[in-house]
Amino acid sequence: MQQPYEPTGAAPSPGTARVLVVDDAPTVAEVVTGYLERAGYVVDRAGDGPAALALAAAHRPDLVVLDLMLPGMDGLEVCRRMRARGPVPVIMLTARGDEEDRILGLEVGADDYVTKPFSPRELVLRVESVLRRTRPGTDRHPVCAAGLTVDPAARRATRDGAELGLTLREFDLLAFFLRNPGRAYTREDLMREVWGWEFGDLSTVTVHIRRLRGKIESDPASPRLIQTVWGVGYRFDPDTTSEAREA
Repeated sequence: MQQPYEPTGAAPSPGTARVLVVDDAPTVAEVVTGYLERAGYVVDRAGDGPAALALAAAHRPDLVVLDLMLPGMDGLEVCRRMRARGPVPVIMLTARGDEEDRILGLEVGADDYVTKPFSPRELVLRVESVLRRTRPGTDRHPVCAAGLTVDPAARRATRDGAELGLTLREFDLLAFFLRNPGRAYTREDLMREVWGWEFGDLSTVTVHIRRLRGKIESDPASPRLIQTVWGVGYRFDPDTTSEAREA
C-alpha cells in the first residue's frame, strides 16, 4: 500500500518518545501505529475521546495524533481537555477540504494537521518534526524584550513575570520574534524558520500569529508588538528602549 518507512536520521531512539494515536477507524489506527513503532516510538491507541483522555492520564504522551471526527466527544474537545492538564504537542487528522475544521483545530492549539487521505510516512515525518522542536536547541540562553522572556532550556515564557500558557508552536514563534526584532518576515519565511517546512498551508502561520497576539498583546485588536506589514508579513517591534537581549 505505502512504501516502507525510511529513517530520516531525526527519529528518537526506541522507547524515548510516547505517541498516543486517537482514531475510531481501526485500519487507519493500525497502519499509523505500525509506521510509528517501526520508527522507534512507543505507541498507545484509543478509539474515542474518553479512552484517549484515560490513556493520556495514565501515561502522559510526548505527542498526540488526534482524529478530528470522533464519535461522541470530537477531537476539538479532546484537545481542549488534554491541554487543560498541561502542554502536549498535537497533530490533528482532518478530512481533505474542510478548511474551517483545520482552522478550528489550530485555534484550540493543535501544532500541526494532516489531511485525509494521507501517507503514513508523511505523518511520521511530521511527528519527527514536531518532537524535534520540543528538544532544546543549541542556543538555550533566555532572551528578553518588551517585558517578555523566553527560556528555551526550561520551555518557559513569561510576560511581566507572569507565565504564559503557550503551545509548542506559539513558544517557538515568540522565541524567533524575540531573537529577530525589527525585521519583516513573510508567512513563508516563518513557516520555514519556525515550523521547519519548505511548504504548507500558510493559514497555519496566520492562526498562530493571532493566538500569540491574544496572549502577549495588551490589546490584541490593535497589536503593538507583532505588527502586520501589509503586502509582506509580520514584524516584531519591541519597545525602542527595550531591545532584545540575552537575559
